[in-house]
Order: sequence, then structure tokens, then C-alpha cells
Amino acid sequence: MSLADLSATELSGLVARREASCAEVMADHLDRIEALDPVVNALVALRPRAELLAEAAAADAELAAGGPRGWLHGLPVAVKDLNDAAGLPTSRGFLADAPPAATDSLVAARQRAAGAIVVGKTNTPEFGLGSHTYNSVHGTTRNAWDTTRAAGGSSGGAAVAVALGMLPVADGSDFLGSLRNPTGWNNVYGLRPSLGRVPQVDGEVWLSRGGVDGPVARTAADLAALHRTLAGPDPRDPLGLDAGGSGSRPARVGWLGDLDGYLPIEPEVMEICRRALTSFGDLGLDVVAASLPASGGFGGPGDLLRTWLPWRHWLAGSALAAAYADPALRARLKPEAVFEVEGLLGTVDRPPLGAAEVMAASALRSDLHRAVLSLFDDVDLLVLPTAQLLPFDADLDWPHEVAGVAMPTYHRWMEVCVLGTLVGAPVLAMPAGFSAGGLPMGLQVIARPRADDDLLALAAAWETVTDHHRRRSPLLGS
Repeated sequence: MSLADLSATELSGLVARREASCAEVMADHLDRIEALDPVVNALVALRPRAELLAEAAAADAELAAGGPRGWLHGLPVAVKDLNDAAGLPTSRGFLADAPPAATDSLVAARQRAAGAIVVGKTNTPEFGLGSHTYNSVHGTTRNAWDTTRAAGGSSGGAAVAVALGMLPVADGSDFLGSLRNPTGWNNVYGLRPSLGRVPQVDGEVWLSRGGVDGPVARTAADLAALHRTLAGPDPRDPLGLDAGGSGSRPARVGWLGDLDGYLPIEPEVMEICRRALTSFGDLGLDVVAASLPASGGFGGPGDLLRTWLPWRHWLAGSALAAAYADPALRARLKPEAVFEVEGLLGTVDRPPLGAAEVMAASALRSDLHRAVLSLFDDVDLLVLPTAQLLPFDADLDWPHEVAGVAMPTYHRWMEVCVLGTLVGAPVLAMPAGFSAGGLPMGLQVIARPRADDDLLALAAAWETVTDHHRRRSPLLGS
């Protein structure tokens, strides 16, 4: 067995006890990368092998001289290509000539402080838009279980690299399901933390509270360990939270499913997820049907998209407006990016988005939050699929039809993830099982606001009654 097959916490113990060297760990992971990344294209901006082995040897010398810097001492990581890692370009899937970053982002800095060695970046869609990891700079990331299928996104490179043991763990980020859809489609764990749990310190820090950084891992123990590394307050984040989060024991699980028929979802996805619900019973939890109620101006599931779109146009469109204003750059923007900017600025057929519309959508979102809080009067956890369909053809831009229903925007096929994002609560993505054709699917579990630790405890318990996480990709052999 290769060291690359071991979990991050297992590797951490071996290194700390001097039973495996950092150089050996690095060499095995680089061998795995060299064998599989040409097939799946999960990693970009990889550093030279000799340079990485030299850094691993230095980590061994540091260990011999005084002990590990942290639990990631000498372990390889790669930073999502939306976040900076000093010395490496941040292309965001768009900038082919991006210069090396001068400093680390918070997620890179915290992993390095725990002893990690940054080997490169993980691939992401252009500007992180859409749950399909393809871009014109680095190409398409392929699913770890079937390379003809999409990996999901925007943390697709991270999910695939972890699923195949090219990395022991990885950071990702999530605005519209980007830590949930790709982890569900690659049979690994992802956690979208509560808003503020992992600090936001770059750029505007008051209003842009949509995307969050979080961990991707093959095991629950690794997920918890990386979450502890990434989470915790930083004085540069005025809205940050402490590292903890609840610790209560759940008793009842509310199955939201397809939101009472509102969401188009492939029948096989629903079948896989319903089978997985029985494992909650094995943990002693009652599973009951739940429905998203109306509250104030929010009329129920049918209002999700009109709550979502103005906010998304405002945030994503504002971030991309400068590129759109440059004719040469606009010509290179993918349709998803153009859609967001034109949703903000308006088109011939549609007026610009106004402040009153943004405020009205925020009021709807507030009423939605109250609706979800009312559900937690009766249940402790809410559960949905991580995606509305199984991994689709990797050569598509996005699926334009799901379960016979047309998808008018690139959000609609991912709308199952909108709820967790809009309420800002922590959401766990965990393996649910496999299709008849061997494709993975996951479950989203939404906890009470700020109860991140409850989800980490659930993931650990899930592994005592399921064995999905032990199943190996066909690319890894038997």
C-alpha cells in the first residue's frame, strides 16, 4: 500500500512518531499525482518534484531538531486556485499570465502554519462560477470515478485530488454548493462552515458574505482536523466567529428531498438518498418528512430563485463588472459570468438591478431564514441530496435538462444547494452511496445556525454505520 492511500491523520501520526519520513510521504503523493493527474486534471501550477522533495527533507530535519510544527507537518496540500499561495499564480481559471502571488491567503497561511507543504493549486471553474470545473486556461477536471463525467465544482479539483489520494486533504470554497456538489460526486466529505467560522479577510468584508472556505477530506477525522486548522477568529474579519459550535446530540432528522416536488431531481438520485436515510436509523435518529414553510414574504420553495438571483447578480456581477467593461476580456468570459454581470447591469430587454431590488431580495432571504429556524423547532438536522442529477457528460457546459425539465440558468440544476447558502448555516456533504453504474452521490445535512461541531460529530458517527468512504475509485485499482 502506498502512503498516499492513508488518511491525513494517519500520516500525521506516522510522521510525528518518525515511522515515515516527510520525504517518503511527499514522494508517494507525487508518484500518485504523476500517474493520475494527466487523466483527471485536478491540479495546476505544480511545483517541480526536486524542489518539493527538498522542502520535505527540510521538514524532516526540522522534525528531528525540535518536533512537528503542527498536525500537517510535511504533508502535501494544494490551495484552490481562487485563493493566493505565495510564489504561485492565481489564475482563477481565467488569467493565463497571472503573476506569482506575493503573500498567502488565510487558508494557505493556516495550512502552512500547521506544517503543510504547498505543492500547487487545485483547478476551479472560471472565477469559480458553476458546479462544473472547466476553464480555458487549464481545461476540464474529470470525475474521480468516471473520467467521461464532470467532477462538479467549483472545488472540483480539490475533491478529485483528495478522492484519488493525490492530496490527503484540501481546502475548498462554497458559494452555490461548491463544497457539496463535487464532494458528493467524488465520494468524499465536504463542510460548508457557518458564515464567519473561517475568517474572510481579503477584499470587502462587510456585505459580501456569500462564499465561505472550508475543508475537503476522505474521512470524518480528517475533515474535523482540517476544519480546526482553517476555522477560528482573525481580527481582520469584523464578523468572524470562534472556532467551536454547539455540541448537542441530534435526535430527529427532517428529510426535505425535492422540496415537495419543486426541485427537478433524477429518480435514481432520490433512490440513492432514500436508501441512505436508513443509516440515520442505525444511529438511533428518527427520520421524518419535512417541508419548507412560508414565512412573511417568503412563500415557500417557489420563492428560492427570486430570493437568490438578485443577490447573486449583485455580488458576482459586481466582482466581474470591470472585466465585462473591457471588450477584449468580455469576449473571453464564459456564459455564466456574462449572465451574472448582465443581471446586474441590465440588457436591452431588462433594466439594471437597483438597490431596492437587492433590499427586497434580502428581506425575502430574512424571511426564509425564519422559515428554516421554525423547522428546527421540530427537527435537529435537515437533509437533501448534494445534487439534482448524477455526474453529467464532462464535455457539456452544464445540464440544460434535469428529469425532463428545462434548466433556464446555470443555477437551476444546482438549486438544491441554494437553501444552505441563503440561510448561512453549516452544511455537511457526506457520501450517500452509488448508482447502478457506479457513480457516487452525497447527502447534504444542514444543522442549526453555528452548530458546525454537530455536523463533524455526525460525520464521525456516519462512518460507524456506512462504508462508502472505504470504496476505492476504479482508477486506483482493487
